[in-house]
Amino acid sequence: MEEEKKKHVKTSAGSMGKQPAGSEAKTSPQQKPGEELEKETTTAIEDQFIAENAALRGELDQALDKAKENLDGWQRERADFMNYKKRVEREQSYLKENLAGEILKKYLVVLDDLERALKVRPTEGDAAAWADGIELVYRKLIGILESEGVKRIPAESEKFDPTRHEAITHEDSPDHESDDIIEVVRQGYTIADRVLRPALVRVAR
Repeated sequence: MEEEKKKHVKTSAGSMGKQPAGSEAKTSPQQKPGEELEKETTTAIEDQFIAENAALRGELDQALDKAKENLDGWQRERADFMNYKKRVEREQSYLKENLAGEILKKYLVVLDDLERALKVRPTEGDAAAWADGIELVYRKLIGILESEGVKRIPAESEKFDPTRHEAITHEDSPDHESDDIIEVVRQGYTIADRVLRPALVRVAR
């Protein structure tokens, strides 16, 4: 009895240790190794990044070109505006000087009359006091003109300069060299380095 039990146990154990042929677990279709899959994934991400970077670079280049174009246009417009502003300022300044010059010329006529009166001024009596009053008015008028930028043109003992002097006669003079100014008949004046009225002179030839 015991021998039969031992035989039965051995038979069962042997049957448990063996598997019938063809009973092995079937494997699933072969898959890519993990490292290769990871590499392909990384490559795809890099390609996408490169493509997006190239697209962004193209947009940036276009934006920079547009910004440069706008900057160039703005600089040209600004330069044109500055030139226009300077031209307007010059024209206004020239117009102002012309208007002031035309007004001041009228005072020069009064100044001429006062100068002629003072050349024959009396030196005695009540007339001398009157002449002193005339001289005071004369000096005040000169001060007003000078405050407006009016300056007398040098002429006495100068060489004739056609840009500042106007010759009314050319005379022989043993005491003067050629083109020397013999006499100033009427004073000339400038304003802002521009001739307001040339000096009338007699010139030696």
